[in-house]
Amino acid sequence: MKRREFSLTVASAATALSLPLAAPALAQGRQFKEGNDYVKLGKPVATEAPAGKIEVIEFFWYSCPHCNTFEPSLEAWIKSAPKDLHIRRVPVAFNASFVPQQKLYYALEGMGKLPELHAKVFRAVHVERLPLNKDELIFDWIGKQGVDVAKFKEVYNSFTVSNQVRKASQLQDGYQVEGVPSMGVAGRYYTDGTMAGNMQSVLQVVEHLVGVARKG
Repeated sequence: MKRREFSLTVASAATALSLPLAAPALAQGRQFKEGNDYVKLGKPVATEAPAGKIEVIEFFWYSCPHCNTFEPSLEAWIKSAPKDLHIRRVPVAFNASFVPQQKLYYALEGMGKLPELHAKVFRAVHVERLPLNKDELIFDWIGKQGVDVAKFKEVYNSFTVSNQVRKASQLQDGYQVEGVPSMGVAGRYYTDGTMAGNMQSVLQVVEHLVGVARKG
């Protein structure tokens, strides 16, 4: 989803959710090209990958229907990814209304709740039609998940989460993210579904770029 597409109606969002990801075979044998399937950043951005690992980032937004559709494929890819990859998700904010969901993500991460609740956030937004885009809506939903709301609020409003949100925005700007879902590799490369053709191809572009990064 591009910056200019955030006014999707419920009907168009539902249509987007029904679109299947392209089969992996469609991208087999392709020669991925800079400027077409991906871009090389003019100025590399700092990574958080430990020594000897290559950072791969998914930029996403919980309310994006395309991110919701992509999530199962991404999760499966992560589980089978090479051990030398440092994979992480970064929630974007194209305007101030996105910030509560950024804070939701980082608060869940800080409390160790992402493994059990990350997919449930997507389900709440896209299946149950709960916007989860304001603090009180988020707190109410969190309480229904059996999480200590007082503790969650403490983490949600903490300096740590505020700092993570700030860094996420800096990283988003560094990669010049134009839409989600999209992916960054090694602090040097960026790709998305528009460039690669579809999100399944994006994962193959990422694998190609990881190979390039391994060579230095």
